[in-house]
Amino acid sequence: MNPIQSEIRNFVAENFLFGEDPESLQNDDSFLETGIIDSTGVLELVAFIEDQYHVEVDDDELVPENLDSINRLIDFIDSKLKELA
Repeated sequence: MNPIQSEIRNFVAENFLFGEDPESLQNDDSFLETGIIDSTGVLELVAFIEDQYHVEVDDDELVPENLDSINRLIDFIDSKLKELA
């Protein structure tokens, strides 16, 4: 498991999986479709990403294609980090 994946899984488990088994969450599971994260949760997730990885998430990037699963988040964060390099 890469470090970003581990950090995201831990954050989601601690903040959104109240009483649920974190291992039941698959990397491709949609946060919105499964009800894990709602619109307020997306804002918490964005704040975490910006703080943890020192990147800025623009308004036009607040779309499911970037933020709706662990794998999508990993790809999005990787792309933002490459922009900084």
